[in-house]
Amino acid sequence: MPYGEKTKEQLLEYSSKAFEFFETQGVKAVIMACNTTSAMVYEDLKDKYNFKLYPLIQSVSKILSQMPVSKIGVFATPATISSHAYSTNIKKYNTNIEITEIACPEWVKIVENNLIQTPEAADSVKIKVDEMLKYNVEKIVLGCTHYPYLINLLSKFSNKNLYINPAKDFVQYIKTDLLSNGLTNCNNTKGYDKFFVSGSPEKFISAAKMFYNVIECDVLK
Repeated sequence: MPYGEKTKEQLLEYSSKAFEFFETQGVKAVIMACNTTSAMVYEDLKDKYNFKLYPLIQSVSKILSQMPVSKIGVFATPATISSHAYSTNIKKYNTNIEITEIACPEWVKIVENNLIQTPEAADSVKIKVDEMLKYNVEKIVLGCTHYPYLINLLSKFSNKNLYINPAKDFVQYIKTDLLSNGLTNCNNTKGYDKFFVSGSPEKFISAAKMFYNVIECDVLK
């Protein structure tokens, strides 16, 4: 981390290893929740595995294209912005929408290192928001899974209703698609969450407390 500064070759290596691991677990579907990997390596990997693969950007772009607006902004990592994945995929469905894409390379580190309350974080966010608002956008996509954690800070410099967390539409899309393909679990048994970490498990446990109620955790090396 952050993925947004990695090369395509590095992203292919990381994603391939993760997908190969998931295949050994016999999963029926894998969600590419990372905007950067969806933008950079989905096309290279989409037909290589025996499970359903859901890429974030490609899945939500049709929904975004149908919004009653003419100008959309995108805040994302440098890699996602340089790929123009959002603008390319949205324009597949609606060529009339004007899309402004701005890279925010510092924001992932701000969230990961829990620096949201610092003056430096406020300065970084304000600079990007001011830049985006010059384009008179009607909605702004938070094109990185870390960015919604900055919503209170973003709201200090702009209207909170401007922002779109694409994960919400993504979840609904996945649910609908699983149902239509008969892939949902219908036996009413309660599920559970299990996390496998490719880097530092200890750091993940600490960071996960920001968004998940960590009840117990066994670190297996």
